[in-house]
Amino acid sequence: MNPIDEVLTRGVAEILPSKEGLAKIMAKGPITLYQGFDPSMPSLHLGNLVGLLKLSQFQELGHKVIFLVGDFTGMIGDPTDKLATRKQLSPKEVKENVAKWKEQAAKVLDFEGPNPAKMLFNSEWLSALSMEEFLTICANLTVPQLIERDMFQKRLKEEGTVRVHEFLYPVLQGYDSVAMDVDLEIGGSDQIFNMLVGRTLMQAIKGKEKFVLGTKLLVDKEGNKVGKTTGNALFLDSSPENFYAGIMSFPDTVLPLAYELLTSFPLQGIEAKVKKEPLAEKKRLAYELVKLLWGGASAEAAQKYFERTFQERAPSFDIRVSAGESLAKTISPYTRLESISDAKRIIKQHAVDINGKTVSDAAYVVKVGDKIRVGERTFLIATK
Repeated sequence: MNPIDEVLTRGVAEILPSKEGLAKIMAKGPITLYQGFDPSMPSLHLGNLVGLLKLSQFQELGHKVIFLVGDFTGMIGDPTDKLATRKQLSPKEVKENVAKWKEQAAKVLDFEGPNPAKMLFNSEWLSALSMEEFLTICANLTVPQLIERDMFQKRLKEEGTVRVHEFLYPVLQGYDSVAMDVDLEIGGSDQIFNMLVGRTLMQAIKGKEKFVLGTKLLVDKEGNKVGKTTGNALFLDSSPENFYAGIMSFPDTVLPLAYELLTSFPLQGIEAKVKKEPLAEKKRLAYELVKLLWGGASAEAAQKYFERTFQERAPSFDIRVSAGESLAKTISPYTRLESISDAKRIIKQHAVDINGKTVSDAAYVVKVGDKIRVGERTFLIATK
């Protein structure tokens, strides 16, 4: 498989309007491409890593890569897969969230060198749009085009609400392509609707073809995004030990897909290897990802720590907490954001066990003797 075919095949769910058309323009010379990142959290996570790795593949082939921070659209909130309206972020919250993103993204993308990636913010052009300009942009789309979005339809059928700012989110996100004059947009396959709006606007405003590449999502057999049930272990500014342990929590069935999305290893025979030695293949994956993000020495140390802590003995529940409080309040100091809301999020994601059983009730009153596991590395015991 030639390099262009490889980058357009591995980990790719769909290319629109065609893979062949994109391959043709890539062969002619460098194209400009981007992926947008939603600044709803202060750290890039495992799902973002899939996109970063795909962008790096294009960068290695000499193409012009843009890492776009959706700071303006982030204040609206992407309604994708959300059954309720998202809490809108303030400019201060967005600024704080993205403060260390470039440092995290630089573990995968090259922001220097002969072909540096660019980091842009969509507030640069969206904040400058006049009402007249925005309405002119909107005139290129129809209400039926936007309302056909699956999530909007689902909300309306369930007697939910679609607010106007959510309805207009795809328009603003779509205009990013026009403002940057790109040839290609990359995103998860759950973002294809938004990316196609940008394609429509590019054709209408600039008369230019914009390609859309949707990457596969790292999900289990039930369609749940992997990594979200492991507490706060899988962030790119986590520790190597926590990240390694988070990968080791993957279900065996997701390993072939994880290898496809997160490594450059040959995939032939991977399913048979996983079936024969799932633990060994999981450790190989965890080692390689930690090595990618933190280097070989950190990968060695993380693997030894995992083997010593999780394989050679049972975890020690030696962090003492007081009984009598709700589960959410009890574990909140041990969550990433050290807040009750973050604790409730983790509990809802089934990442908390009490006495070996998953608990989803944030209001559960902790009892003396309860052994509480938070994520994959925090072990608490309740005392008087």
